[in-house]
Amino acid sequence: MTQVFDETGRVIPVTVIEAGPCFVTQVKAPDSDGYSAIQLGFDDVEPRKLNLPQRGHLKPVDRNLRVLREFRVTNPSEYEVGQCLKADVFYPGQRVDVIGRSKGRGFAGVIKRHGFASQNKTHGQTDRERAPGAIGACNYPGRVWKGKKMPGHMGSVRKTVQNLLVIEADPERNLLLVRGGVPGANGELVLIQEGRKQ
Repeated sequence: MTQVFDETGRVIPVTVIEAGPCFVTQVKAPDSDGYSAIQLGFDDVEPRKLNLPQRGHLKPVDRNLRVLREFRVTNPSEYEVGQCLKADVFYPGQRVDVIGRSKGRGFAGVIKRHGFASQNKTHGQTDRERAPGAIGACNYPGRVWKGKKMPGHMGSVRKTVQNLLVIEADPERNLLLVRGGVPGANGELVLIQEGRKQ
C-alpha cells in the first residue's frame, strides 16, 4: 500500500496491484462448453516447472504460464487465444471486486479471532480473563451447538473485498491503483473482476 494525492490535494490510500500482462489461453462458448468464459494465464515460468499436459494446453499461446484462472464473459467471440490483456481493461472511476487469500494467523483465541471481550480480573478468578466462558446450554441440547464461536485456525481463507474504486490504470507498467486494502500479504495472487454491487 501507498498513497497518492487527488487534484484537490487530498490523500488517497491505495494498493498497487500488478495486473498483467494476462494472456487468453482458452475461449469457452455456449455451443461447445455450455457457458461463456475465457481462461487467462499469468506469470511466465520455465518450462520445467510445468508438466506435459500443462505445456500441451498452453502450446497455442506459445508461453509457459504459472497461473490459469477462468472468468465469465457475455460475448466470448470478442476474445481469441493468445490475445494479451493489460491493465487498461480497467479505467479510473470503475468499481472492482478483489478476491484473494487472507493472511494466515495460526491458532487464535476467541478475543483475537471473534472479538470477544475479556472477563473480569477480580473475584478470585485465576488465568481466565481471555477464556471464552461457558459454551454449552442446559439439559437441552446436552451438547455444544454446531458453529459455536471458539478458538481455532484463523485466516488463510478466500476473501472478497467489494466495490473498490480504481484510482489509476497504467498499461505501460501493468499497474492498477485501487483505493483501500486488498486481502493477503505482499506478493500474494489476487483476482480482479468487475464489481457486482455497483
